[in-house]
Amino acid sequence: MCRHIAYVGEPIRLADLVLTPAHSLLRQSWAPRDMRGGGTVNADGFGIGWYTGTSPEPALVRRAVPLWTDTALPRLAAEITSGAVLAAVRSATVGMPVVETAAAPFAWDRWLFSHNGVVRGWPSSVTRLASTLPVEALLTMDAPTDAALLWALLRHRIAAGDKPADVVAALVTEVEAAAPGSRLNLLLTDGTVIIGTSWTHSLWVADLGHAVAVASEPYDDHPAWREVPDRHLVVANWSTVDITQIGAP
Repeated sequence: MCRHIAYVGEPIRLADLVLTPAHSLLRQSWAPRDMRGGGTVNADGFGIGWYTGTSPEPALVRRAVPLWTDTALPRLAAEITSGAVLAAVRSATVGMPVVETAAAPFAWDRWLFSHNGVVRGWPSSVTRLASTLPVEALLTMDAPTDAALLWALLRHRIAAGDKPADVVAALVTEVEAAAPGSRLNLLLTDGTVIIGTSWTHSLWVADLGHAVAVASEPYDDHPAWREVPDRHLVVANWSTVDITQIGAP
């Protein structure tokens, strides 16, 4: 499985979110606490997306190498400050390519997206879902991976005007129906709101007062961190955190 984190709030240096905390994504790339049988390290690439404040579209860096091997990143991350970030380290599912474009976050318009997990029975289990997409959307997927397909499905529905939180919850239930036992921890942000799912894997949220963070596992020991129950949706911004059961009336 992968590890990811989304943050919205007071501006923070990328380094203070991704590299320097006691259990940062850097440490999670080689010593994660809670992989739940989904691998041991996250060394198949990484990505960081952040909002600059000068454009609604995020900036994005993705690499197909372990986070700890990028010698340029520490200086870059120390110099860049942002009030909204989505970052991830990747543990590729066996058989899926290790390429830059397969690393989260994925970006489109003002949105960033990450998937921590696996779609069982890929790709045959989700061919019906894939068939709902226009051919062009399939041909322009970032990579031939389960995460990239989930992203293509999400962005197609968001572009059609559907509410992002509803789209995320609906997609999780549809994928589970098609591919039972899938692990579907999703993170989606537009720089103002974070939408996440806990589905057969760990997800945590911290209302920090000055910011909100949602992550696969806490990056520090702040007492605000609380685990999101399985099969729940998180919708969080700087001031509110709502957690609801997926599929509940």
